[in-house]
Amino acid sequence: MNKLADLEEKISSLPEGYVTRKVINNKPYYYHQWKSNGKNLSRTLNEEEVEPLKAQIEERKKLEKELKLVRKITPDMSEFEDQFNCNITVGDALKELIQSASQYKTRDCIERLDKYINSPTTDKVCVVYGLRRTGKTTMLKQEMLSFSEAQLKHTVYIKARKTDTISSIKKDIKKLEKAGYKYLFIDEATLMEDFIDGASLFSDVYAATGMKIILSGADSLGFYFAEGQELYDRAITIHTTVIPYREHSRLLGITDIDEYIRYGGTLKAGVLDFENTELNTEEASFRDDEATRRYIDTAICKNIQHSLRCYENGRYFRHLRELYEKNELTNAINRIIEDENHKFAAEVITSVFKSHDLHSTAQMLRSARDEEKRTDILDDVDTTAIIDTLKKILDIKEKEEQEIGVSSVHVNEIKQYLKHLDLTETLEIDFIQGSREEYIIFTQPGMRFCQAQALVYSLMKDDQIKNLDAKTIQLITDKIIEGVLGHMLEDIVIFETKRGLVKNSRNSKKEVYKIRFENHEYDMLIYDANTNTCEAYEIKHTTEPFPNQYRHLVNEDFVKATEKRFGQITKRCILYRGKTYTEENSIEYKNVEEYLCELGLD
Repeated sequence: MNKLADLEEKISSLPEGYVTRKVINNKPYYYHQWKSNGKNLSRTLNEEEVEPLKAQIEERKKLEKELKLVRKITPDMSEFEDQFNCNITVGDALKELIQSASQYKTRDCIERLDKYINSPTTDKVCVVYGLRRTGKTTMLKQEMLSFSEAQLKHTVYIKARKTDTISSIKKDIKKLEKAGYKYLFIDEATLMEDFIDGASLFSDVYAATGMKIILSGADSLGFYFAEGQELYDRAITIHTTVIPYREHSRLLGITDIDEYIRYGGTLKAGVLDFENTELNTEEASFRDDEATRRYIDTAICKNIQHSLRCYENGRYFRHLRELYEKNELTNAINRIIEDENHKFAAEVITSVFKSHDLHSTAQMLRSARDEEKRTDILDDVDTTAIIDTLKKILDIKEKEEQEIGVSSVHVNEIKQYLKHLDLTETLEIDFIQGSREEYIIFTQPGMRFCQAQALVYSLMKDDQIKNLDAKTIQLITDKIIEGVLGHMLEDIVIFETKRGLVKNSRNSKKEVYKIRFENHEYDMLIYDANTNTCEAYEIKHTTEPFPNQYRHLVNEDFVKATEKRFGQITKRCILYRGKTYTEENSIEYKNVEEYLCELGLD
């Protein structure tokens, strides 16, 4: 049964149909054509997509032949299992299926699933959703592993398929209910095209009779729509997309914050080998620009398009319908994600060249004690030319965006959906004069880092820069990447601090943001409205402490202006990658990895 299920799962993940080629005005055009629900569908292909797609289609055909052979030699299922339309797993086959999850550590949010299973709650279902590779299916299996023998006898696992419908699954649930099954796990539920419009069936009819129904899937937007309509006030939701540093570190055994910045956001590494760092890196979702693009295509673009197409006959496409009908919506979503990450990288690059950072590096290199490291090669770098080159690269990308017809309305709608997917979060900068500004971060840091790094490498290959000697280019690249890591570390600390305070009800009156003065800022300020006090933090991507790091924290003018608005500063702290200790002047140095691991534990 497992062999059949594995083959069916692999086949469903591969494209069907065929690739055609047409020549118009001596120019070749390629199309992917397939059938779905009796309809002929097609989309235009870029030339570089053709061969990989053909290979995937051939792989599907090969697996379909293998499936036919396996079905011939596989003994008939029991009379009981033959009654069902859907792909169900029960009994000994279920025990065998869930064993694979025993080798992994559990997500923190499994506690909420366990609480739902063991609560007397009726009329509600539990919805587990998040982007691909964030541990949803493994969590379901781990929950079933915790069941007693008696519970497992009344448990069924259904792997939904595109061919399933609410009607077909309804018939199966009726039979399962009569047979005494109480725990129903439906994985990939949103693959059913009519799921969003008919989801209330699970809570109103079957959960109300005492069944515990767990719905799971990677189509986060579909669940978001269902939660707001058919499952409104009928569902307990568990979101898996956000994997904070503490949990990432515990699950994968990776205790380096830089590794989290570079690859964090999915548990792809976790399905292989926790101890093999090289393997983890090689198999990471965000190991390079191509892997990141592929993840965005499959986990985000398809997610959004499938949900919009299935929900109320596509009513919620809004202005995105025109892009969808021109097969440009995938490109548009990719562009907008890339654009946000490139904007972030551009700000970092500009700050490196316009601030004293590069000048300070040049000074350190000139006066380095190690003669081999001593050099003056950065003195002649034309920073203005580099910034101009960066602007040209970004202008070209903006023109490409305009060519596919992406308007500001499209951008705003896509950004809304990215937020609904838990992919983006809004943080705040509070200006000491009283105004406030928002900026967007990505909750999967590996995605942002990879695309920012790709822009840096693109910049370094520009004609005006590649004429510099290799050592200079490497020094500039390293400095910019260091800047990217530093800025991302700040965003991660602020986001996870804010999230940790929200989860802890005792801290509900606390607020978290950057505080910006005329020329400087506190990287993070935590304001407690209950006590009218605050804590001020500087966040540094360094392993060594030095007094210059806390100069703003002891600046009398900054302290006076801050305390006027936010009350007494009760704590001044440097978060960095070195050892935790306290200076004689009460300035705390706290290891940032320790800090992140302690969040939410008080």
